[in-house]
Amino acid sequence: MGNKQMKHMMNGAVILSVASLIAKILSAVYRVPFQNMVGNTGFYVYQQVYPLYGIGMTFALSGFPIFLSKLVAERKSQSSQKELLKRTFVILSIFSIVLFAGIYGFAGKIASLMGDSGLTPLVQAVSWMFLCMPFLVVWRGYFQGTYRMLPTAVSQVVEQVVRVAVILIAAFLYLKLGWTDYQMGTIAMSSAWIAGIAALLVLAYYYYVKKEASVIAPAFEKQGNEELYQPTSYSTLLYRFLTEGTAICILSAMLILLQLIDSFTLYKGMTLSGISPDVAKNLKGIYDRGQPLVQLGMVVGTGFAASLVPMLSNYYVSKREFEFQRTAVSLLRITTAFAMAATSGMLVLLPYINHVLFGDRAGNGVLSIYLLSIILASLIGAYNAILQSRNQHRLAMIALLVGLVVKILFNDLLVRAFGTLGASLATVMSLAVILSCLWIGSPVALKGSILRGGFLVKLVLCCWVMTFVVLLTVLFLSLFPLFSGRSGAILVTFIGIIVGVSIFGFSILKWKLFTIREWLYMPFGKKLLRK
Repeated sequence: MGNKQMKHMMNGAVILSVASLIAKILSAVYRVPFQNMVGNTGFYVYQQVYPLYGIGMTFALSGFPIFLSKLVAERKSQSSQKELLKRTFVILSIFSIVLFAGIYGFAGKIASLMGDSGLTPLVQAVSWMFLCMPFLVVWRGYFQGTYRMLPTAVSQVVEQVVRVAVILIAAFLYLKLGWTDYQMGTIAMSSAWIAGIAALLVLAYYYYVKKEASVIAPAFEKQGNEELYQPTSYSTLLYRFLTEGTAICILSAMLILLQLIDSFTLYKGMTLSGISPDVAKNLKGIYDRGQPLVQLGMVVGTGFAASLVPMLSNYYVSKREFEFQRTAVSLLRITTAFAMAATSGMLVLLPYINHVLFGDRAGNGVLSIYLLSIILASLIGAYNAILQSRNQHRLAMIALLVGLVVKILFNDLLVRAFGTLGASLATVMSLAVILSCLWIGSPVALKGSILRGGFLVKLVLCCWVMTFVVLLTVLFLSLFPLFSGRSGAILVTFIGIIVGVSIFGFSILKWKLFTIREWLYMPFGKKLLRK
């Protein structure tokens, strides 16, 4: 691969990472005005069915397209690529029709298992998105496999923008027309297939109208006659999708699967323990505030993981083990640092963040426990990125399955005893088990990566100083009437974030937490080093 092609590939990876970051921010931020408009019960209704959408989105965006792109890249002629795409489309079409029919047909049963039969139309509404999946996967997989990331990136952002717009319009009409929570939720869930169609139109535009020429795929073509190839059989392709492809999907949907377990057990568990349905819905809606907070807290850490995966993959394929280990260690250290800082800062400011975003301070204790998911999930994402770059999925799959079993077993026990606090504890326990399994199974060189050179001690000290200063700042500001109420909470949160970022940034520079190479991995790292 020449320098021009490598540069094109890296630029594509950056474009896809930026698009993914924008989509994640949109996916987290829209929930704030949405919850403010529909209230805790309306938020509960939406969040109960959301995991079904999340799983479908993982299949169509970050799971199967990634796997298919690898298969496309393995084919060295356009003929074999087209044959692969045709057979993939057939397999995925059957899969998506079965999924659609199963979810739509058994929507009532699914809603009953969630403990609320009123959710039936929402489940039916979200099922339509699975019919878009074959088209989305094949086009995205083709573009990514031929190193053209822009179509996937644009379609991803457009899909999220359209979905968020439909959801907020549904919330607005809910207020204006006096819809029930379930009517609003049904329209909000219809955003899934509407956004899917919008993404399809974008991909069709790039495929049929733009007709971009592949930059790298032609370089694989043999001189003279086209290579002879043996088409992959349907059975072999199906087996690879069920094993490798499904592994990528499930690992990408880790947090969504934990939320799905909550959808089936939390509300039902609270009502079985004697809590009235209306109160249980309200408590579940408050508990669901934790999801966007965790997503926002993970943005920086997951962004670094996504941006370093192409580099790790390149080192692994080139058999440059030293560079691979060094970059993997840096990824773990950077992820640990920013995830721990985000967790510490959000815990101190949580009462004010909760008030600013959701209008009150309900559920601070429950959300405090849930926020510990930030550091655990971020590190799991980093380990998964390292394993993915080495094409090793078995360890991560085993770790995830063990973690899901822990969540299922402890959710039932802890929810009945402690309500939503028990669900938060079960989530944190599950993530801790997954991370422990990944750590135990990781290479020796990675196990002590955050301990070398006093890194962890320095990091804890930096976070402690930041937390202490922010806490003093918050306590001081709370003495003045100006900083009371929701408007005051906005000011306290804003000032607290500025103080926290400044103190943490100063501390990690002062105590030389990162190496020069690690600083250079970061945006604006070179400028910070000059200062």
